[in-house]
Amino acid sequence: MSSSGGRRGGYVDPNWPPPFPLGKNDAPVIIYGYTPSFALSLLATILFVLFFLAHIWQGAIKYRTWYFITFPIGLFFEIIGYIARSMSAKVNPYNLIYFIIQYFFIVTAPVFLSAGIYTILSALIHRLGREHSVLPPKVILWIFVTCDAVATVAQIAGAALIGVKQSRREDPTAANNILLGGLAFQVFAIGIFIILSAVFIFRVRHKLRASGLTAFIAAFSAATLLIYLRTCFRLAETAEGLSGALSTREVFFGTLEFAPVVLAVLLLTIWHPGRCVGRSISATKNESYVR
Repeated sequence: MSSSGGRRGGYVDPNWPPPFPLGKNDAPVIIYGYTPSFALSLLATILFVLFFLAHIWQGAIKYRTWYFITFPIGLFFEIIGYIARSMSAKVNPYNLIYFIIQYFFIVTAPVFLSAGIYTILSALIHRLGREHSVLPPKVILWIFVTCDAVATVAQIAGAALIGVKQSRREDPTAANNILLGGLAFQVFAIGIFIILSAVFIFRVRHKLRASGLTAFIAAFSAATLLIYLRTCFRLAETAEGLSGALSTREVFFGTLEFAPVVLAVLLLTIWHPGRCVGRSISATKNESYVR
């Protein structure tokens, strides 16, 4: 994984000079600020394909947890993003199309993962007792689904506009600010979600052992914090801009984007909510839960 930082004027790999003549989709510098690691991109692609298949099997076939459907959608976005990043690493790191596709899909994928996590809390409240929640589960669900929709629109618009500006060799500052606003809103929303989740888990702590959900709650909590860490990183990175230290050193991408998302997805693949919590988000106490 490359750790060499880019310069304000752009990065040119001394071992991989820009193509000559430049194609219409080629930039004279590598916009990443480094040449992406093919090994990291390939590993990510393979892992997310495996996770995607596992979640399709568990969510759509075995447990039919349709409330968790945004999670595999997020994984599909990750796959597209890392395939494009692999093309940058192996075929042409100067190609703007590869950069734009990987940037758009990798940046926006965790929004869909977060939406899946939001639905888990609502299902847990139905399972463990609505009286222990600060807000009714339907209210929590609608608030955070709405927040996620707003964050999704802002981040998709910002990421798409950044791609357009980069393809036209124009200043992407305004588009970057739109993306920054979407990420800031998502950081705020997840922060509130973490507080509500912590209050609920504290109030039901005496029920957890009897319910058999102790391990799942630990996995759910860790996955939420990992996605939050990743979103905070993206917010800081976007605030710096594409030429900042966080954007132009792949070690930060690997440890604060790739690793947290992979670990969060791994946890919720092993402790899938369909198996641990229930097949319906509005489960009743009489529902037969799958173990």
